[in-house]
Amino acid sequence: MDASIIAVGSEMLGSERLDTNSLYLTDHLNALGVEVICKLIVGDHRGRLVEAMRYTLDRAPILIMSGGLGPTEDDLTRDAVAELVGRPLVFCEEVCAAIEERFRRMRRTMAEVNRRQAYVVDGAAVLANARGTAPGQWLEWNGSHIVLLPGPPHELKDMFEAQCLARLRHIVPPLVIRRRFYRVAGMGESDLDQLIAPVYKKYTNPVTTILAAAGDIQIHLRARCQMPEEAEALLSEVARPITELLGDRIYTDTGEPLEATVGAMLARRGLTVAVAESCTGGMLAERITSVAGASEYFLGGFLVYTYAAKIALLGIDPALLESQRAASEPVARAMAEAARRKTGASLAVSVTGVAGPSQGEETEPVGAIFIGLADESGSAARRFHFAGDRDRIRTLATQTALDLLRRRLMAT
Repeated sequence: MDASIIAVGSEMLGSERLDTNSLYLTDHLNALGVEVICKLIVGDHRGRLVEAMRYTLDRAPILIMSGGLGPTEDDLTRDAVAELVGRPLVFCEEVCAAIEERFRRMRRTMAEVNRRQAYVVDGAAVLANARGTAPGQWLEWNGSHIVLLPGPPHELKDMFEAQCLARLRHIVPPLVIRRRFYRVAGMGESDLDQLIAPVYKKYTNPVTTILAAAGDIQIHLRARCQMPEEAEALLSEVARPITELLGDRIYTDTGEPLEATVGAMLARRGLTVAVAESCTGGMLAERITSVAGASEYFLGGFLVYTYAAKIALLGIDPALLESQRAASEPVARAMAEAARRKTGASLAVSVTGVAGPSQGEETEPVGAIFIGLADESGSAARRFHFAGDRDRIRTLATQTALDLLRRRLMAT
């Protein structure tokens, strides 16, 4: 069975408020085997709400709405639902009395405007609100189920778990949803899709979704079946050839970012790492230390943005900088060697290059990045060229540096 979610409130159409309720609801619906096929945010406008409800109910038999149940004139969810189903709003004395009692417990007098919250769509079941004044409603109409929940998350969660889950279990066929989640480094989205599409396109269940970020591709597999064992078997059937095709490009199947994967590898092997950064300005160190417990394996870093800093802090030979420029393989290698030598780390990674938007004094083009790596066996550096703006180039540089470190650790 499928469901849709509508979050009501003009405030969520701006940049300061996020709809977290739909994430919570999706998790619980998926656990019941219900697929969420549509999420909408609609402002406080009665006509647009009615239009949105028609759209979603044409596509899924369950609609859950959050917000718009308050006492003010812009709280229009009740009115919009009544218009949609062609039923009147009926004043409920019992609901009004419960709201008044809540105000008495708070030693306050209920404002007249709060009486609006006691209106219920004719035929709807009232969902009592133990944490607020806005009751929810559960309405069956034309074979569909419309659920009205309050907007404040603590009210919504309490009401949904106490009064909606049991109702949903009664109407939802016994289904489960199971997922697999892989993250891939070292290849682009189009190359990845070309490689694995012949596998996943054979199936409509599981469903495969590919998400791309700078240097980081996510593969989501989602199976929906009557039994958990059946779903897991389907996932394995699709995942096995995909993982074989991608090999060591997959760096995790549990969802953690690359820096967490690398950190776990360092910790397991009892190794330490240091960094030396120029164009990334500390981004690599920040990513490594964003992982809890990084002090176990991260010894420190050098932010050497200028020639003078490279000479003073790392001891890079001025003649090397003059002859090769900072954006070069020899300098990247020297930076990694110096960072390892000065910290005593097992491995060291360096990043230098031209992040843009201008080239400055460098002869390399914008996007030219050099990554160095040093360990007890020696040092090496590689040149990369990344397209995009300054932020994207710097992000790709740190992602690639972490992936090179991961691959070196795999070889140890």
